[in-house]
Amino acid sequence: MERVRTLADQAFFRAAGGPLIPGNRVRLLKNAMGNYPAWLDAIRTARRHVYFENYIFHDDATGRRFAEALVERARAGVVVRVIHDWLGGLGASSGSFWSALRNEGVEVRCYNPPRFDSPLGWISRDHRKVVEVDGEIGFVTGLCVGRMWEGDAAKQIEPWRDTGVEVRGPAVIEIQNAFAAVWSMTGDAIPPEELLSPRNGASPAGNVSLRIVASEPAAGGTFRLDQAVVAFARQRVWLTDAYYVGSPLYVQALITAARDGVDVRLLLPGSSDVPIVSSFSRSGYRPLLEAGVRIFEWNGIMLHAKTAVVDGRWARVGSTNLNLASWLGNCEMDAVIEDESFGREMEAMYLEDLSRATEVVLTEKQRVRAPGKPPVANRLQKGGGSVSPARCASAIRWAPPSPTGGPSSRLRPAS
Repeated sequence: MERVRTLADQAFFRAAGGPLIPGNRVRLLKNAMGNYPAWLDAIRTARRHVYFENYIFHDDATGRRFAEALVERARAGVVVRVIHDWLGGLGASSGSFWSALRNEGVEVRCYNPPRFDSPLGWISRDHRKVVEVDGEIGFVTGLCVGRMWEGDAAKQIEPWRDTGVEVRGPAVIEIQNAFAAVWSMTGDAIPPEELLSPRNGASPAGNVSLRIVASEPAAGGTFRLDQAVVAFARQRVWLTDAYYVGSPLYVQALITAARDGVDVRLLLPGSSDVPIVSSFSRSGYRPLLEAGVRIFEWNGIMLHAKTAVVDGRWARVGSTNLNLASWLGNCEMDAVIEDESFGREMEAMYLEDLSRATEVVLTEKQRVRAPGKPPVANRLQKGGGSVSPARCASAIRWAPPSPTGGPSSRLRPAS
C-alpha cells in the first residue's frame, strides 16, 4: 500500500508541478456563509499585506463590504494588492469602482484587458478566487464576490452553492508566490523584500499535507493531475462541477474507471447562469451513463462549486472547472489535500448535496432523463446571477467535439 502511495505521490507531483507540503491546518468552508466572514476577518486583522485575486468582483452590497475592508487596511498602512479579471468584470463593476479603491491606496490591477497588439489575447483569463494575508492564512475557493453567493432571504432567494478552504501553515507561502506570479504578468513585480519565504513564513499549524496547484495558460498541470487521480482511484471518484464540458481524454478516464468497478459520480447544476453550458454538458451524458457513471443534477438555484474527493483521502477544492478552457486556457488555483479526515468531511458534504439533487438515468428506451426533477429555470433571473450578454458571447471558445457525436463544445463558462 505504501509503495502505491509513493508512486501516486510521484505521479501527482510530476503531473501538477506542486510539491506535497506537510504541516498545515485546513478548514472546509461551505457557501458564502462559511467563506465570506472568514475572508473578511483575515483581511481586517492584516498587519503586513493582503493579496486578493478574484475573477468577478461585483459592485453591489457584497462587493462594497469587501471594498470597505480593503480600503480600511490600506489606510492603516497595510499593503493591499487586488487583481481582477477584465472579462469577468464586464457588467459587474465599473472603472469608477476600481478608481475609488486606488484613490484610497489599494493597488489594483486588471488581468489581460484587450490590446490592439494582441487581438486574441483576451482568451487567457485569470479565473482564480484567492485571498492571502501576511503569509499566515490563505483561502482557495470557487466563490467570486457578489450578492448571488449570499442570496436574499427576504426575497426567498437561496445562496449559490459553493465551496472553499482556509489554509494555515507552510502551504500559504505557495499561495502567496502564485499571486506574485500573476501580479508580475500585469506589471512590475512585487518587491522581493515584501514576499515571505518558507524560512520566515508561517510555522507548521497542523498535520495535513497538501499541494497548491496554481495553473497558468497552456500549462495543463491540473488537467494532467485530474486524469492521474482518476487512474489511481480504487474505490470512489466523486466530482462536483459548475461548467462541465468533458474532453474525450477525461471522459475516457471516467468511463474506464467506472467499468473497472470504481464508484464514479458527477454532480452538476440543474440550471445554470449560462444555460447553454448545461446543454453541452448533457450532450455528453450518454456514454458516461452507459459505462456506469452516476450523474446527478442539483435542484437548487445554482451549483458553482468545483471539487473532487477520491477514495476518502484525496480532495481538490478551488476554481478549476472540468473543461478545457479552465484546464488549459486560464490561470486557476486549487488546493489538493491528502488527508483522510478531510476526505471524510468532503464525502459527508457530498452525500448531503446529493440529498438535494436528482439522479439522471437511462430509460428502457435508452433515453437520458432526470425523473421528477423540479423546475428551477426561472429562479436564476430573480437571483441576479453573474451572467451577462457580454460574458455569454465571450464564452464561446475552443474545445473538442462531443464524444457522443453531438454538437461541438466550444464554451468558456462565465464564472
